Amino acid sequence: MDTTAAKARLDVLADLPALTLGADTKELGDLLVAQLAIPVRAIEDAYHIATAAVHGMDYLLTWNCKHIANLQMRRKIERVCRSAGYEPALIGTPEELLNSGE
Repeated sequence: MDTTAAKARLDVLADLPALTLGADTKELGDLLVAQLAIPVRAIEDAYHIATAAVHGMDYLLTWNCKHIANLQMRRKIERVCRSAGYEPALIGTPEELLNSGE
């Protein structure tokens, strides 16, 4: 097991601020589910998206392509976020971000 690589990844994350799940975040997440942008069984994914939007993140990177980085759901997610007064983060996979400069 390569503990050096794991430590290096954790070191990169150490200085990043943790985002909180407050009342606004919960409200937007619940709205994403209520307006069928995210299925109820994936409420945690809705809160993940809402956290990024409420905190004004530019990007939301995820390997979750079922409910988050999903082109078919993106329009619904963006519409719900904007209707609630939030600009949604640009959602994609880490690989998409790394390859965007080519």
